[in-house]
Amino acid sequence: MQPVVLSRTPQPGQPGQPGQPRRKRPGRGFTLIEMLVTLAILGVLAMMTLPLAQVSLQHTREQDLRRALRDIRDAIDAYKKASDEGRIPKEAGSNGYPKSIEVLAEGVLDQRSPVRAKLYFLRRVPRDPMSGDETLPPASSWGKRSYTSEAEAPQEGDDVYDVYSRSEVVGLNGVPYRKW
Repeated sequence: MQPVVLSRTPQPGQPGQPGQPRRKRPGRGFTLIEMLVTLAILGVLAMMTLPLAQVSLQHTREQDLRRALRDIRDAIDAYKKASDEGRIPKEAGSNGYPKSIEVLAEGVLDQRSPVRAKLYFLRRVPRDPMSGDETLPPASSWGKRSYTSEAEAPQEGDDVYDVYSRSEVVGLNGVPYRKW
């Protein structure tokens, strides 16, 4: 019996020998089916994240709306308080609320100040983030309710008692922005 010798050198006529072309091994790379399945999975994941991105954007705009409403309403209340304290001149028959939203940012003379300083209630009038018309001035983007107007049917009047969004869209909480 002769011993078996294992050689690591390629035998003549086998691939790998100089002068012989190398054959590709099966299993390298991706097949067309694998690529299509991968693209389909990525498409499904992208379709799932799109609604989440839209909800996130709407949530951000709702936070901006809440902040703007709070700022304007706080400024209206501060104006009314200053009017009741006699720091702002009140016309006869006036209820002490500002005549416009712009007055809150423009400022009014402080009647009690010896140097006639101005009282400012807002740095600037914020824009309604739910307003679709970017050409309107910020103060005109809001709906305004006068003191004599009903809460359920707000209407403008001689003063600004409250502000609201004019948008008819319903928020994530199920309440129309107009009712916030």
